[in-house]
Amino acid sequence: MPSDEDQIRQLVATWMAATRAGDVETVLGLMTDDVVFLIPGRAPMRKEEFAAASRPPSGQAGPKIEGTSDIQEIQVAGDWAFLWTKLSVKVTPPDGGQSMERAGHTLTVLRKVDGRWLLARDANLLAPVTRPQ
Repeated sequence: MPSDEDQIRQLVATWMAATRAGDVETVLGLMTDDVVFLIPGRAPMRKEEFAAASRPPSGQAGPKIEGTSDIQEIQVAGDWAFLWTKLSVKVTPPDGGQSMERAGHTLTVLRKVDGRWLLARDANLLAPVTRPQ
């Protein structure tokens, strides 16, 4: 049986791969029903809002999302764990328009539910990436 840390690393890898593939259902399956996302300048976002924001309108393609997550630390305490990462994300609209890049840190709290680690809280501190002109 993989260690808790290995399972958490696999959750992050699965999340990133599913995001790249546009597989919203897999991503939703990696979070608790009471998940809360904290994003600067916005009200806390719950699972239903995350799902609505992640699904493209019917019959339309979703954006292309690329990213990297570099785990800096994982701590496990019973059925709870936290990790912080360096995350970078690039989102390109389906029409090939102007990409948006954000990078920074995240602090994530996980909870073990029925033997599986799931994302329960996430504080996303990503800021726009600016490139010299």
